[in-house]
Amino acid sequence: MLKALATATAVLAAASSDVQAQTDLTAYADANGYIDVQVLTCAALAGTWQGDADRLTSWYSGWYNGLAKKHYFNIVRTKELEHEVIVYCKANPQILIIEAIDVMLKQEKHKAAFK
Repeated sequence: MLKALATATAVLAAASSDVQAQTDLTAYADANGYIDVQVLTCAALAGTWQGDADRLTSWYSGWYNGLAKKHYFNIVRTKELEHEVIVYCKANPQILIIEAIDVMLKQEKHKAAFK
């Protein structure tokens, strides 16, 4: 019994050592509750809750579409690009989110040119 308890404790300790706590996006907000999205790094996106990551990437999508004067929203394309940005951000936490999005958009344009 004691041996089983010791084994279970060791397994749980090892499993929990790889778990990282997620950070709420509010941690990056100023005193008025605003987040400067142009200085937010991939570490923030990759390290927040999925709902916050979804919300933030939707905001970026609207921002980029507004800059391009586009008024359509492609749900499937947006979800795919969001996933790609988050994966890219997990691999490159030191870069800005806007740089990661730029890389993904350029890759998408490059792929479309060969279809």
